[in-house]
Amino acid sequence: MNVTYAETLDEVREVVVSVLGIEDRAATLDASTPLLDSLPELDSMAVVELVAAMEERFGFALDDGDMTTELFETLGSLAALVADRRP
Repeated sequence: MNVTYAETLDEVREVVVSVLGIEDRAATLDASTPLLDSLPELDSMAVVELVAAMEERFGFALDDGDMTTELFETLGSLAALVADRRP
């Protein structure tokens, strides 16, 4: 089954909303939504939790080289990585 970018974006949004506990703002998150340094809930511990949740949900592992500020720049940048890596 081929998954579209839009479907991947929706799934990544679900993970981010769940991990950060920002259900009240879920509808406002789109591909251009800034994450790191913009969402107070996304601190260093939340990044670790988010990575673990994404690895479990999408079935791939991120290595240290993947952990860049660019990865967490926007919801879209996270979704792009998932779209590229998911099996």
